[in-house]
Amino acid sequence: MEASPEAPPELPSREWGFLFFDEGGMRRHRSFYSPGELADYVRSMVPRHVYHSAAYYGRPAAPTMKEKAWQGADLIFDLDADHLRNAPRSYGEMLSQVKAETQKLLGFLMADFGFSEKLISIVFSGGRGYHIHVRDPRVLSLGGDERREIVDYLTGRGLDVNRLSYRVRLSGDVGSDNVRALRCPPENSPGWGGRFNSAIVKFAEEIREMDEKSALDRLTKIKGIGEVRAVEFYNRIKRDLVLDDIRSGNLDSLKNLQGIWRYVIDHYLAAQFVEVLGGETDEPVTADVRRLIRCPGSLHGGSGLRVTSLSLRDMEDFDPLYDAVVFGDEPLPLQMLRPFKTEMKGQRYDLAEGPEELSACVAIFLMARGVAVARAR
Repeated sequence: MEASPEAPPELPSREWGFLFFDEGGMRRHRSFYSPGELADYVRSMVPRHVYHSAAYYGRPAAPTMKEKAWQGADLIFDLDADHLRNAPRSYGEMLSQVKAETQKLLGFLMADFGFSEKLISIVFSGGRGYHIHVRDPRVLSLGGDERREIVDYLTGRGLDVNRLSYRVRLSGDVGSDNVRALRCPPENSPGWGGRFNSAIVKFAEEIREMDEKSALDRLTKIKGIGEVRAVEFYNRIKRDLVLDDIRSGNLDSLKNLQGIWRYVIDHYLAAQFVEVLGGETDEPVTADVRRLIRCPGSLHGGSGLRVTSLSLRDMEDFDPLYDAVVFGDEPLPLQMLRPFKTEMKGQRYDLAEGPEELSACVAIFLMARGVAVARAR
């Protein structure tokens, strides 16, 4: 696989920045008028990292932000394994988890915000995560505060779970105005309402599939639920039509057990609902309308992997430890500076300090990470 920078839309309006192997600071305030000019610069200068602005400028090469004349910016989401809760230690497992979070976030963006797949660009960062670029004209002019509001929605920050369940008055043959039934949004509801229904259904399915001892143990650990009510809840939740009732938004089909649902929602679902179903993203990146972001097609100088553009269809089968690998399998001698574990192209490596000879793709990854140096044969 070759690595060559891919020019973003509106190339002449983008600012560019570069980090080099032998310099500490970033060279920025550059602009290019054609993909060929950009490619020639990268080939001749060999930067360690290549970035372009999320923003569009009237004068992208101007030396100050004020002089650049900001005209708008792509809506950027940065998902990195460093920000994941309970991230695994294995590099491969870490990348799998952040990929799943990226797919979840894409679902939010298309289902809840209505962004077209055609206006969304997905990029493997070449390191430990993914970037999502939304280029819908409706969001380009949004400022930092508006972009933070989008992040708040995606992550569920400030969401009051208790407001997603409510009581309604029953009247007619089934009761009187004094009778209230517990309801929640049905499963096909948009946004967080539908996710809340899915969480309740999932909880009910898990209880139904447990043996009685395990189910009672789980239920009685929820504050407010004693053994007697737990037994009654377990027996009734196994009835045939209960899940259909919940999916329709009816939490009242288990007569006289509304209180248990209230405890489940208040003391169980509320504690983990947002954490499990909410999206993950780095808020400062999204809110920064002048952010520089990695250029697709370039190499990540901290891994040697290709910063890779992906379609939504590509995401499902994409494995960065195969598909973003640029260098080959020819052996390279190197000196390990410390013990290190990693994996590449389906093979795991548990390396000790000292001399090694490894495939070029692995050796360059290790040297880029700073845990090894080249040595003579």
